[in-house]
Amino acid sequence: MKTKYILILVIALFFFNCKSDKNTSDQEVINNVSDSTNTETSQINNTDDFTFADIKITPVNHASLVITYQNISIYIDPVGNDSLYKSFQKPDFILITDIHGDHLDNSTLEAVMAPNTIIIGPEAVKEKLSKALISNYKVLSNGFNENFSISNDTLNIEAIPMYNLREDALAYHTKGRGNGYVLTLNNQRIYISGDTEDILEMRNLKNIDVALVCMNLPYTMTIESAADAVLEFMPKKILPYHYRGTDGFSDVESFKNVVNSKNKTIEVIQLDWYN
Repeated sequence: MKTKYILILVIALFFFNCKSDKNTSDQEVINNVSDSTNTETSQINNTDDFTFADIKITPVNHASLVITYQNISIYIDPVGNDSLYKSFQKPDFILITDIHGDHLDNSTLEAVMAPNTIIIGPEAVKEKLSKALISNYKVLSNGFNENFSISNDTLNIEAIPMYNLREDALAYHTKGRGNGYVLTLNNQRIYISGDTEDILEMRNLKNIDVALVCMNLPYTMTIESAADAVLEFMPKKILPYHYRGTDGFSDVESFKNVVNSKNKTIEVIQLDWYN
């Protein structure tokens, strides 16, 4: 009888230890993931938004952002669940850079837009829009610009080319399909690169106050290429964005160091794009 009780006790202790080991292993995985995440984001001095000259830039995620000025709201590449935009007023303008899913989402557009929202983008985007969006859409091709009256001011929107240069990346973004943009608002010039490499059209930009510049592989460019372009057209302030690639996040802290090691007057501001 004693042998039987001893055997039961041994079996119970065995299962208890197995369960304890499993819980420990699970916690180690959680801790490892947490440590990895902290390591990955510890280099990024995250802030929620950026305001200058009464213009506020708020990151939503990756390539999506909202620009507000007085009572005017401009959405850039709104994608994802429409709940991401509940805290913002309805857009007066929506700018779309390209046809890929991280820039264009018909369901999100339909959910966030107002009846009088003006949607602006290239011809390639128009071909992908749902019927509900076509009547609000205005084509703006590379090299063209248009003025829009807003309150007591004018918003000028210029379409800038965005495309790949590397032979192995030419299929991602062909020349002439997508748009980068320069917005002139309250005497400030804001450049939004879209998905591009360090093309000549970027390098030739003049008098840019704030530039949002992409940097991720394999789709756009390296931090070194982005820094080299920035050092040529010399915006006053840089907001790295669109920096998640297939192998994780680009090292935006290194980008900042490269830029400031050669030009300390360019301010690199790192917003929280991947909350």
